[in-house]
Amino acid sequence: MTTEPHFWQGSFIDDAEAARRLTELPALAGRTLAEPLSSETVLSACQVLGAALGVPGSPVHTRLTARLTDGGTDPEEAAATLAELAAALARPALERKLRRELGGPNPERLTRPDARETVFEAWAPVGLLVHIAPGNAAAVAPLSVVEGLLTGNLNVLKTSSTDTLLAQHLLAELAAADPTGALARRIIVLRFSSARTDWLRLLCEPADAVAVWGGEDAVRAVSELVTPGCRLIEWGHKISFAYLTRDAWSDRATQDALAADVCRFEQQACSSPQVVYLDTDDADEVFAFAGQFATRLAEASAGCPQPELEPAEHAEITTTELVARLEQHLGLTRVITAEDGSWRVLADTRPALAASPLHRSIWVKPLPRAAVLPTLRPMRRYLQTAAIGGSRGEIARLAQAVITAGVLRVTPVGGMLDSYHGEPHDGVYALQRYSRRVDVRTDAAFSATACLDDLVAPAALPAAPTGPLLDKTGVQEQLRTLAPEHAHLYFRSGGTTGAPALSVFTNQDYDTQMRAAADGLLTAGFDPAVDRAANLFYCGGMYGSFISFFSILERLNATQIPMAAGPDHAAVAEALVTYRADTLFGMPSYLWQLFHSQGDLLRAYGGIRKVFYGGEHFTAEQRRVLTAEFGVEVIRSAAYGSTDLGPLGYQCTHSEGSVHHVLTDLHTLEILDPAADRPVPAGQTGRLVFTSRARAGQRLERYQIGDLGRAVPGVCPCGSHTPRIELLGRHGDVVRVGTYFQNYRRFVEVAADELGYRGELQLILTSADDRERLTVRVDERYAPDPDAARAAFRSAIAELDSAISEGLLTFAVETADTLAFERTPTSGKLRAVIDRRPAAV
Repeated sequence: MTTEPHFWQGSFIDDAEAARRLTELPALAGRTLAEPLSSETVLSACQVLGAALGVPGSPVHTRLTARLTDGGTDPEEAAATLAELAAALARPALERKLRRELGGPNPERLTRPDARETVFEAWAPVGLLVHIAPGNAAAVAPLSVVEGLLTGNLNVLKTSSTDTLLAQHLLAELAAADPTGALARRIIVLRFSSARTDWLRLLCEPADAVAVWGGEDAVRAVSELVTPGCRLIEWGHKISFAYLTRDAWSDRATQDALAADVCRFEQQACSSPQVVYLDTDDADEVFAFAGQFATRLAEASAGCPQPELEPAEHAEITTTELVARLEQHLGLTRVITAEDGSWRVLADTRPALAASPLHRSIWVKPLPRAAVLPTLRPMRRYLQTAAIGGSRGEIARLAQAVITAGVLRVTPVGGMLDSYHGEPHDGVYALQRYSRRVDVRTDAAFSATACLDDLVAPAALPAAPTGPLLDKTGVQEQLRTLAPEHAHLYFRSGGTTGAPALSVFTNQDYDTQMRAAADGLLTAGFDPAVDRAANLFYCGGMYGSFISFFSILERLNATQIPMAAGPDHAAVAEALVTYRADTLFGMPSYLWQLFHSQGDLLRAYGGIRKVFYGGEHFTAEQRRVLTAEFGVEVIRSAAYGSTDLGPLGYQCTHSEGSVHHVLTDLHTLEILDPAADRPVPAGQTGRLVFTSRARAGQRLERYQIGDLGRAVPGVCPCGSHTPRIELLGRHGDVVRVGTYFQNYRRFVEVAADELGYRGELQLILTSADDRERLTVRVDERYAPDPDAARAAFRSAIAELDSAISEGLLTFAVETADTLAFERTPTSGKLRAVIDRRPAAV
């Protein structure tokens, strides 16, 4: 176990080496900050470390416990500290913090806050961030560095020479949890006395920001060392108090809760109560309450072992107590103390705010509510937390009063030291103080660019997970044990490939996914500044398409007509004309029916310029007809996705056919061999396996969704470095019939290329006594001659011809009205393959 006191970019070093490296800090900062740091890298490492800290007895937990106890920390306190760190490092907690403080899980990416404008904004690091940590809170220092990492800074932490080595070793464990090494390069921890001003100066002079904990003297000393323009972030000493109305101070439970707050952490936290104010100006009531509360404090203190006091701490308590006893003779005070000196209640008839000597020492003072503002406002720079006891109306009014006076937090009595993930600290968001808000204003050339970063380099992604593959059955099994706090929004799949399956999201997950899909739609060429969108996806039955695209368009601040797909095509077409819709969203099968049943009206209107589709594909011939006959200029995928995983990919203005960019903000993709669980060679077709990184409560890792595809090499002509895939159908599109495998997509291609067919196509599989039967169903409105079609299919598809020639398969082509085509009842999707053969026994 190393005893070197300093941790520098992945290595423990001694004083001499630290002194040498400090002189090179300015140049080091420039080199390190030239390499961007993604929040995903930080979140992944924190998740690993937090999970290890949450398991007492794990190697990491054992090592860090030893660092605390070797430094004199009580074992119970050490366990509590590590539990606090584990909770703070959990991925859901950090993601919530990022969302609350910086607006999203990837705040470093230059995206468009208003999609109608080509202005990109992001949170950028301040640069070299120095943390001068306090000596009274073990978790504060390393968590401040984590905040600095989340904001992309190079972090230099200075700890007290009397501190344990917890911060050094905790951050070393964090660096070790990042296989990229990026975190290690942004962490420096130095342990030295503030009396070493030469080292302090070497830290502060090149700093872009310095975060300092301490009193006025400590802050003043640091401020003299920083250069002009350096951001000084003060986390100074604060005073907190409780305020009780008459009913509250008479309540036994309220007194017990307040006593517990006094004993917690020996009042070392800024949020610990140092004064109890009563809503009265009667000295007798103050003294009476002091006596009652002393009993409650004695009981609470007896259940909490008290650490030994340092001589200076003991001297301060003794001095304060002696002065208060002298003032008893003037009728101003009353002092009640424990016989063993473990606690004390100091009643004072004067309302002025006073600091307690801490260590279970509490002032009790009168303060009528009308005097709250004039009494407390002069001390506003020192105020932090007020716990208010009273009725609902009193708490609301008093909260306004104390906030006006300068208080930053209002809590229930008994909850002063509690907090929540993402809570502001001393009235500000720490992540914003550790960041700069930057913007890039561009022109119309960037109208189809959602994120500038994608034009520079691929996003940094964590390594693909290992372990077993997950299928739809496994996902459904997970839902049986999903906690209620992770189940806010319920969807069902359309059931195209089987029975409809349930998918569950948190509202926050749903919002994250809809924003990512909205960025993809921008890249596909949707322009919310001018396009008028009609949402014609199917709605109802817990199906997600309509509501998802409603949400996507809403987040784009787009104009939309939320009609949904309906059977009355005439009414739908009339509405499109009335409301001047020029962009349609919907299933290809439904949109195709709409265009042709209402062809005369829509041709005369001539206003449909863009079509964005999902769930199915338009054939080449269908695209030609929409362009040539209806004047449609853009026909593009609205999104590639699934109900259970959400949006997976998007097209750009240069995407052809079924090529999509992968939504790497949300997912990690693997392409595995169709017959074995190993990666395919570059460019080869394989199973698409996704791992979702944006789902709370569910571990959708290595989920094989049933799609086939291949990676498309190179940088896209649109300029984006985001990976691309070409979708090549589903496993279910390939069926074995008459001994040979037949691919549905091949039939579609032959119909369009060889026969000029523009309608929908369906395969129907049945069985007879002697052989199986394959029927191709086509739309009677566009049907080619059945004999010519049969010959074309046999000529172009070798497997089909072989099965027929060998007497293994009966083959037919039939025509039908479009209403006869089978569709899934929820989504309206065309069922590509209908297998009516009896199941094997």
